[in-house]
Order: sequence, then C-alpha cells, then structure tokens
Amino acid sequence: MVSSDFSIEEQEEEEDYFDYSYDVAGTEPGSIIIDPLALPSRLTLIEYDENNAYRRVNTQPKDCVSCLTNNLISWANIEGLGTENILREVEQVFQLHPLILEDVVSVPQRPKIEDYPDQLLIILHSIKPNKNEIGFTTEQISFILGKNYLLTFQEDEIEDFTRIIDRIRLNQGKVRQLGADYLAYLLLDTLIDNYFPVLEDYGERIEDLEDQIVLNPSKKTLQEIYNIRRELLALRRSIWPLRNLFNELTREDNNLITKEVYVYFRDCYYHTIQILDILETYRELASSLMDVLISSMSNKMNEVITLLTIISSIFIPLTFIAGLYGMNFEYMPELKWRWGYFGTLFLMLLIAGGMTFYFWRRGWFKLFLQK
Repeated sequence: MVSSDFSIEEQEEEEDYFDYSYDVAGTEPGSIIIDPLALPSRLTLIEYDENNAYRRVNTQPKDCVSCLTNNLISWANIEGLGTENILREVEQVFQLHPLILEDVVSVPQRPKIEDYPDQLLIILHSIKPNKNEIGFTTEQISFILGKNYLLTFQEDEIEDFTRIIDRIRLNQGKVRQLGADYLAYLLLDTLIDNYFPVLEDYGERIEDLEDQIVLNPSKKTLQEIYNIRRELLALRRSIWPLRNLFNELTREDNNLITKEVYVYFRDCYYHTIQILDILETYRELASSLMDVLISSMSNKMNEVITLLTIISSIFIPLTFIAGLYGMNFEYMPELKWRWGYFGTLFLMLLIAGGMTFYFWRRGWFKLFLQK
C-alpha cells in the first residue's frame, strides 16, 4: 500500500472529481433542488433563418413563446442554474417533462441521452484544463432539442460557444441553412474538440514523469503518478458514456434529426472513439509508470546496498585485526615488537587494497563508475 502525505485541501480537490448527484430517499419525481452556490440564471435568446439573425440578452422566458410558432430557428441559452423561477417558466413555455428539469439541475450528472415525446435530452460535461495547467475542470451542459428550437443549460458561461454565436451572426458555414439539430451538432462538436487539449496536457505530464523516473525518482514523483491516475479515472467517467450517447444520435430513427445531420453526429462519434483510445493509452502508461518507479527505486536501493556491502567487506578483516590487537593480553606476539604498529597498518592497507582490486576486477564498481 502506498502512503500519501497530501494535505486536506488537495484531498478535497481530488474528491471533487468523483462527485455525483443523487436524490434523497422519498423525494418526489420531478423535484428540483437548487444548489445554493449555483449562479443566477440568465437567458439569452437567438433566433435566425437564412436571411436574418436576432439576439436578445437577459430576456425573459415569456419572450420565448414565439419560438414554438414562428418559422425561425431558436436557441435559448440559460447560463446559471440558481434561479428557480426562470427555470420553472422555461419549463412551462417549452412544456418540458418534469424529469427533464430535475436532470438539468442535478449536478453533476452522468452523461446520457433521453428521448421524450417531441424532445431530446442530452447531458454531457464540458472539460477544459485548469489555469495552472494541472488537472481539469468540468461543467455540466444540458441540451434539449425540439422541432425548431434548442435549449442549453450551463452552470457558467462557456467562452467557446461565442464562436458559434459569431458564425450565426456572420452567416458563416451551414448553420443558418440547416435546422436546430445542426446547431446542436456544432455545440456538441465544440465540447468534444476541447477534450483533445486536456489529453495533450496529460501526455506531456506523463513524458515528464518518465524522465523523472529515469533520472531522479522521488516521493514527489510517486505522488504525481497517483494524481494523474486519479484524474484520468475521473476523466474516463466523463468521456466513456459519450460513446453510447453519440451512437444513439447516429441511429436514423429520430424525427428531430434530419438525415443530412446524422453524418455530422457520426463524425462526433468517431472523435469520441479516438479520445477514448488516447485516454486508455494514457491510463495504461500511468499504471505502468508506477511499476517502473518501484523498479527504479528498487534499483537505487540495490545500488546503495551494493556499495555498503563492498565497504563492509573491506572493513571486516580490518576490524578483525584491530580488535585482535586491541585485547591487550600481556603475552601476545608482536605487542613488544618495535615495528608492530607500522606492520599492522601496512597489513591492513594491503588487505584493503587487495580486496578493492579484487572487487574491481569482478566489475562491482562499474555500476558506480558509469554515473
């Protein structure tokens, strides 16, 4: 068992990776429990067609009523899950199933897809590197796809979505020629693409650890390997369900997704498979690093033991001679010899030199001379 000297703050931060949401026994289905730390809700409504695009910031849910009747594609983006009144009004306007809003505010939720009458619920996590380039942060994003509208619920603002907003405003690409399903694809693809930089950071960290293990393994290295293994495990929990999620989106049996957009969701599916392959490779490397570290530390321990063994072997006969002539018996030979002291020292040097030469010929010093 590997011991750890992590501080309490580090342990709490690591445990956040493995948080999950659950209902208290006996809770009525469809109940929503607002996190006291959740940010206030803010609604942004974007409507567009091939010719025009409109954006309203900090609007009210009642302004979204027209989204159900007009011929425009509507995107209602709710940032923050802390205002129950706004969430309830959105639920009423779009006639959401009670279980949908419960899943939306239950953070964190396992990535999943749920098919409701005339609506499709998609929940996944936005993952991005920490500012200190160690670890990552996650944010739950919920998508509700309707016939001509898309609802998105975010814990906080996602900067990458502004690129999609600019594409709508500037009429770039196919976004204004296709429906809300294509808009959902663009947003989902943006979130998936953000996984690759996170994995690249872990690849660099693993390479640095490999160099540390070879050159100077230490307890800090062991702690870093332990952190990476935990983080990769948490990352796997967020990514692994995406394979089934996008596999469901590629099945041509949903009337909310057109045949033209199925191809794009299939591309997301392949990207997810690629991410999973990279993730599993890094997890195997991180696991093997632990074995390599233990082996490297054992080798260093063996080097120390070898050096101490050589030193002990040389001094054993010297200690015997010194102990023999240190007994001070009156009738011991050589005690009254004039050159006895110098003769004994010469004998000790001769024995030590002879043993050192013997060990050198046997190659015992090569391990230390190479360094």
